[in-house]
Order: sequence, then C-alpha cells, then structure tokens
Amino acid sequence: MQKSLVSRMLLILVLCIVSISLALGQKKFTPSSYIEKHKTVAQQLMRETGVPASVILAVAIHESAYGNSRIATYLNNHFGIKGKNNSKQIRSAYKGYGSVMASYNDFVDFLKRRKSTQTLFDDYPAQNSSAWVKGIARSGYSATKGWSTQVLSTIDRYNLNDFDVI
Repeated sequence: MQKSLVSRMLLILVLCIVSISLALGQKKFTPSSYIEKHKTVAQQLMRETGVPASVILAVAIHESAYGNSRIATYLNNHFGIKGKNNSKQIRSAYKGYGSVMASYNDFVDFLKRRKSTQTLFDDYPAQNSSAWVKGIARSGYSATKGWSTQVLSTIDRYNLNDFDVI
C-alpha cells in the first residue's frame, strides 16, 4: 500500500512538471517576430484595398498584444472586433475566427462596411497612415482614450511605415 501511494505521488509530480513545462513552453510572439510573421499579409491587404500595411499591423499589435492576448490565442481575433464565437476555452464577447488570416481580412472588410470609415478609402492614400489612424479613431473603433496616439506610437516605434510601399 505504501508503494502504491509513492507511485501515485510520483505520477502527480511528473504530471505537474509536464503541465508547467507546456505552459511555459508556449510560443509567445515578440514585437519583431509578430511583425515578421504578419507583414506579408498586411502588405497584400494594402495592395488589394488601400489600407496602409502599417495601420493594419499597428492596430493588430495594439489590440492583440503582439498576438499574445487571450482573444488572439483562443479566437484568432487580432483586432478586438466584437461578435459571436463558438469557443469552449474562453467566454468572450469577441468574434472568433478560423484563422489569423480571416481576422486580418475581416478587419479590412469591417472598415469597408462601416459608413464612418468608408470615406477613408477615397480620401487617403496608403502612405498616409496618420490620417487613417485618426479617421478610424474618429469612427468610434475604440472607446479607449488615446487609442490613436498609442497606435501611431506603435507605427513609429517599429518603423511600420516602411511596409507602406506599394
């Protein structure tokens, strides 16, 4: 009986160590790894739609904490867009996507769908990220005070305007 108890305790200890290792071993994005992984899709969307790649990347970085937030991890939502999801892992008012690419596409489509941001596509070129960010902020995209300042700061900090070349 003593041997059985020791075996159980060892099994529990091994399971704890494995769980901790898996939790700590999850790959987290750094700013540079996030940009490297997602810059191509942002540039492709810019060529297709006119939304600056720098704006797409900066909003995604800001809203998803470089892809490390819970909604980015569990819902593939990198833009904080609210809506339905079928997640069994987290309860959230944010929209769930089948892939990160679907989230990126929906962000641009979201800007096209909203009457308050539709004019940005006609009024500003892809090289005017500042006007785009301010226009998105004016549309009520985020209720966070200083959102546009934070997004513009992200563009400057990581030289994201470098990706706005068509």
